[in-house]
Amino acid sequence: MASQVLGTLPAASIPPPLRGIAKFDPRKRAKLAGAPIAAQLENDKKFRELVAESVTAGWPELVASLAEGNVPPAADPVLVAAAAYLTRPPGWAEMIETARADLEQSLAAAEGSEREEVVTRLREQLAAQKSAAKEETDRLRGQVKAARAENSDLRRRLHDARERAKAAVRRAEEMERAAEDARTAASAAGSAGESELRRLRERLTDVEKQLEASRRAAREGRSIEDSRIRVLLDALQDASAGLRRELALPTTISRPADSVAAVTGERPGVRVPARALADDDPQLLDQLLALPQVHLIIDGYNVTKTGYGTLTLADQRNRLMTGLGGLVAQTRVEVTAVFDGAELNAPVQVVAPRGVRVLFSAPGEIADDLIRQLVRAEPPGRAIAVVSSDREVAESVRRMGARPVPSGLLLRRLGRA
Repeated sequence: MASQVLGTLPAASIPPPLRGIAKFDPRKRAKLAGAPIAAQLENDKKFRELVAESVTAGWPELVASLAEGNVPPAADPVLVAAAAYLTRPPGWAEMIETARADLEQSLAAAEGSEREEVVTRLREQLAAQKSAAKEETDRLRGQVKAARAENSDLRRRLHDARERAKAAVRRAEEMERAAEDARTAASAAGSAGESELRRLRERLTDVEKQLEASRRAAREGRSIEDSRIRVLLDALQDASAGLRRELALPTTISRPADSVAAVTGERPGVRVPARALADDDPQLLDQLLALPQVHLIIDGYNVTKTGYGTLTLADQRNRLMTGLGGLVAQTRVEVTAVFDGAELNAPVQVVAPRGVRVLFSAPGEIADDLIRQLVRAEPPGRAIAVVSSDREVAESVRRMGARPVPSGLLLRRLGRA
């Protein structure tokens, strides 16, 4: 009743706590704002009187009867309680309590009647089920009796079939023994020749396998050694050319006229840059990349997690590949990026730039072990640089003859590029 009246009041007459509620849909006011409206009815006499006027206009006879202290016997207890609460006639609290008692009594009577109907219905269902169960029992007894008779007949037939089967098995065994004796006699003559032929075939197969294994081992060994020697010779050739340029050596050998003593003009000296740089020196990576035939081996995830660890692993690899592509285009060095693939469930799709070799460690192997294998595979004397901030990796490759480089130097070099 209050929610309906609230929607008809002018804005100035609406209590401040209910002004926001008055904007609700009429069907939602009582459902969603029942507690604030009830509190306002209890505390705001003026608002309660406005609602009471609406009730008086709607049920004038009921309100008049309650004002005289009489409760109509046929009136709805809920409506009586609401009208008494709003109009507050003499004895209104007792009227509300009486209405509550009437509601409880009506509910108890309704529940008792419903329970009696449920009990009656259940009794009828039980009687029907008992009758159906008796009929089903009689039917099953007849089926069991018929099944027993059929079972007895089947047992008799099964016994006869077993006897016939036993006789057939005995005849088959006799025929099988006779056939086996005939086969033994027929194969005795050629068994010796077949065994010898089989032994010779097996020996020939073993010899062919050994020969093929020897050829494959010779080819692989030759290929690996050729590649190692070729890489070392290229490194020596580039190193000699670079050393000749740095020392400004003459392009021709001494001539006989050069031995004649004379005063000659001075030539400008050539200064050789220092090679022993600290691991965190920014010039270290630039000097290593300038070495002839240098092989740059990169601990992939160590670099990416140092530089941009907030990205996903796929984005980290793509960003590193983009930077390495530009580095290879500028320096023409051999670059190998190694990633840890021990926990991968499937092959990873990686678009490697031209000149960049991408390797993943095999199951059961970590990227650190694969880096050490790459360093061991290079011929002694070739320049090798390993980019990793892992102290264990750096110390191990240093003992193997490679130069470790912190990941931060490569990241600064790629950022500069």
